[in-house]
Amino acid sequence: MGTEGSTMLEPVWLGLPSIDAPGVSGSASCSLPTRFEAVQGARRFTGATLTQWELPEMFDEVALVVSELVTNALRHACPGVRPDAPPGAEAETQVRLHLMRWRSRLVCAVRDPSEKSPVAGEADFSQESGRGLYLVESFTDDWGWHPLAGTLRGKVVWALFLLPRPR
Repeated sequence: MGTEGSTMLEPVWLGLPSIDAPGVSGSASCSLPTRFEAVQGARRFTGATLTQWELPEMFDEVALVVSELVTNALRHACPGVRPDAPPGAEAETQVRLHLMRWRSRLVCAVRDPSEKSPVAGEADFSQESGRGLYLVESFTDDWGWHPLAGTLRGKVVWALFLLPRPR
């Protein structure tokens, strides 16, 4: 995993509330293997990026949302992902995490190969799973998704956090 700019970020801006796209003050992205261990890697990447951007106080909320978005991408958009798959057994990387920072906003976006809409239904709190998008909605200021355009297949699910005002 590494930090890099990406031309893949442009589609992420399409579904967001008005944000000055050229005004991005920081962006980082990483490819994630199609194994459930990728969630831990996504959390580490998020923590390192937030620390670099001097936003470590946001780690708990942002890492929770990143975990949910990556888990959903692996579970619902990457057929054949098995929790017990050995390292090296993953298919071609199909999931990518993007973090983008503006002066007043932070966006986490997860790209996956599925064109199906994420389903945010009623959360059944008696079940072991099925609360992911409810948590995303609860911990963010906004979230949404959009299909990828052009030659890319799949979708991007994004979550928006308003940043505290500088003192």
